Amino acid sequence: MANFINFNGQVVPSDAKLLTTGNRSFRYGDGLFESMRLVKGQLKFADMHADRLQRGMKALKMDGYSQMDSWFLKEKAEQLAVHNKAKHARMRLTVYREAEGLYAPTQNAPGYCLEMTPIDEPRYFLNPKGLIVDIFTEVPKPLNYLSNIKTCNALPYVMAAIFKTQNNLDEVLLLNQNGFLCEAGSANVFVLYQNHLYTPALSEGCVEGVMRNVVIGLAKQADIPLTEAQINPEILYEADEVFVTNASRGIQCVMGYGIKRYFNRVSKVLVDELNKL
Repeated sequence: MANFINFNGQVVPSDAKLLTTGNRSFRYGDGLFESMRLVKGQLKFADMHADRLQRGMKALKMDGYSQMDSWFLKEKAEQLAVHNKAKHARMRLTVYREAEGLYAPTQNAPGYCLEMTPIDEPRYFLNPKGLIVDIFTEVPKPLNYLSNIKTCNALPYVMAAIFKTQNNLDEVLLLNQNGFLCEAGSANVFVLYQNHLYTPALSEGCVEGVMRNVVIGLAKQADIPLTEAQINPEILYEADEVFVTNASRGIQCVMGYGIKRYFNRVSKVLVDELNKL
């Protein structure tokens, strides 16, 4: 954990006691968050993060979403980087409803906390050892307009992560309520089958990942056929390549699912293109 965080505009030590038991993100998971990456002192894809954050706040009926634009994100991130003497970092911005009340809040004003974890990586790296994955079936992800938002209600991902740990896996894949492929435990998922790239459509309940959108754009630029689709998990037995994406780590290739083994040709190409942005 970094030495300093930004809590509602105040830079304070990361171990400061800041939340009360009345905080709505603690009590109800009433909030959302952005996972971001700082590279060479610059916040990557700030416009896309701001756009997603604002749409998420609007969907959760929070006030003040227009103020959390790309300028706000870049200024706060770069200010905190100076305090933490960090050029490269993973960052998390949590935005919660700053209100009292039971389920019904007394107001809809936002509060926020920006955290930073310095790292030594000046670019995105493809993982040298591919991930071993399995499917987590115990808590299917529901389909509704909240499914695409990174909300603070993360119990399905917590249960998936416990399953991952108990089974010595590197990552898990989640299904939606209809039994189709949704996403990974902390990332979006892409599947290469017969030289065509597939990723679950937003209508399948996956989080609308910033890196997902970046990779979709990179694939189109590289003339790699790509379809956002409903994906039967059985395709994993026939696929040539599987990889997962998120804003913190970029692209991570999957090596195995059960006895199935995958290549990582396309993911290598996409990481190279990603580092040119």
